[in-house]
Amino acid sequence: MLSSGFKFGIYPLSVAGTPTGLAVGPQDDYEQIQRALKRLQGKSELLPRMYLVYTGPADSEDKLLSIVEKYVRLGLMGDLTVGSLAPHIEMNHWLGLIRKIIRRYGSHIDSLQITNEPNLSFMDGANPNILQLLVRGVITAKEESQAANVQLNIGFGSVPDGPAAVPNFWENLAELGGKDFVDSVDYVGHNFYVDVFEPPLPLEKIPSSVEHLLRRFREVNLRTAGIPDSVPIRITENGWPTGQNPLTGKNRSYEHQSEVLEAVIRTVYKLRQELNITHYELFGLRDADSSKDDLFHQFGIMRDDYTPKPAFYTFQRLIRELG
Repeated sequence: MLSSGFKFGIYPLSVAGTPTGLAVGPQDDYEQIQRALKRLQGKSELLPRMYLVYTGPADSEDKLLSIVEKYVRLGLMGDLTVGSLAPHIEMNHWLGLIRKIIRRYGSHIDSLQITNEPNLSFMDGANPNILQLLVRGVITAKEESQAANVQLNIGFGSVPDGPAAVPNFWENLAELGGKDFVDSVDYVGHNFYVDVFEPPLPLEKIPSSVEHLLRRFREVNLRTAGIPDSVPIRITENGWPTGQNPLTGKNRSYEHQSEVLEAVIRTVYKLRQELNITHYELFGLRDADSSKDDLFHQFGIMRDDYTPKPAFYTFQRLIRELG
């Protein structure tokens, strides 16, 4: 086994977000989840990646904190992302929630990501105040973790440039952020999906596509925001769904899922030192609903009954080899 400090993670639940709502199916089986995670990681470390999303006034602080409590109790809390899909979240409520998460659960969490996809126009980026929530949230989280004396990495999320990205996001972040913000950032998460939402790529083109996206992120986006190369990148979401390709109508096979994921992961690993990439987190463990062909229901490396697809064994092997 190579020793690289490279860490793996995975989203262990079934619900997937889509541009129009949620992809759901059979309920999560936590015993099956625990068995699957143990099979994947062996003696290596595998971070569960979890999400807490504020969607509006009905999301009381107690309700959101109870979700964190549940996943801490189940042993599924590793990398926690706190996002906002509400257009008018009150700043004091937002910062208060972040402080309480750190005070109560900071010792159970490896990292806390403030916002998931703040530069994606139909996700967090739809919130007109998202930059303020991001900047003040990161600074507050860093201050609170230091005050509570917990070893907690603080970061924020992002997606690649594209038609759905928020215009001038990185320039505006540089203007609003400043030194206190940059000094508070321990990592920047990046969600990207190669060969998923665009016309199909031949397998041999996958590595160059991944490299192009990651180089642009490090050398253009982050530098535009004033974030130095010394701040690590984490791949916080990446995956490749089975089922029907909505652009071509052709089937995306289980075998090709395995091949694409291996090509992506090996490319990320190859670039880890040059681009300062420390984590790869897969989306995700199981399908939302294996009976539905649309891509958002079949991102899993397991079916919705927790039987493995070939990619499960590929990911298991790569964790042991590269982790």
